[in-house]
Amino acid sequence: MYTAQPEPPAFVRLAAHPLRWRLLTQLAGSDLRVRELVARIGEPQNLVSYHLRLLRDAALVTARRSNADARDSYHHLDLDRCADALWSGGYALHPSLVTCSTGSRPADVRQMLSVSVLFACTGNSARSPIAEALLRNRSENRLDVVSAGSHPKSQLHPLAVRVLHEQYGIDIADQRPRHLDTLSGSRFDYVITLCDKVREVCPGFGDPTKKVHWSFPDPAAARAGREPDYSDFLRIATDIDSRVRHLLAMRASKDNQP
Repeated sequence: MYTAQPEPPAFVRLAAHPLRWRLLTQLAGSDLRVRELVARIGEPQNLVSYHLRLLRDAALVTARRSNADARDSYHHLDLDRCADALWSGGYALHPSLVTCSTGSRPADVRQMLSVSVLFACTGNSARSPIAEALLRNRSENRLDVVSAGSHPKSQLHPLAVRVLHEQYGIDIADQRPRHLDTLSGSRFDYVITLCDKVREVCPGFGDPTKKVHWSFPDPAAARAGREPDYSDFLRIATDIDSRVRHLLAMRASKDNQP
């Protein structure tokens, strides 16, 4: 007698399409604009946009207007949501395939090789110092991490200092913003821009630098007729921390390859 078969999980159906899988793999490394995805994948823009819409409808990908050019949007892959979807897909196939939550397996930073990372934004007063502090903390100070800005402020934003202290136990009160120019001649394994504007002007730091873009709004900027508050900085810090965790996991897996 015929028995109705269960449908594959939604993530499996979405990711199984070759073009969508290529979109996912491109966005796993960096936030990108549609025209950049078109260039990398080599397919027409209308086709890329169609499949991006399916990924957005599934809440795997989000789009945010660029601060540098409002005609552009940056697309971002939610890696935490992908991890949960993969976990659920494995469980749906057979419960024995999943022994613990994906999020409970941190990167083994003790096995990581020396890596240098530069975080850059415009003012170096909120986003990039938050990222610097979180990566230092999660890597147990084993990585060479620095942050800088194209137009640095005179001091760190007090709400950035506060959110790191209250939520993560990290004290950066004595830190001061620095200019990107002070790092001229330096070499980094990763240059990660957290601001759409600074992505356009960030200098090169030589090969084999890997350039990555994380598109974040400035939590210190007034929007929707209100001044920034603690919740804006907390949300940005939480999102940056998620990216930092995935960056560590990716780097640790590379360093531990035979």
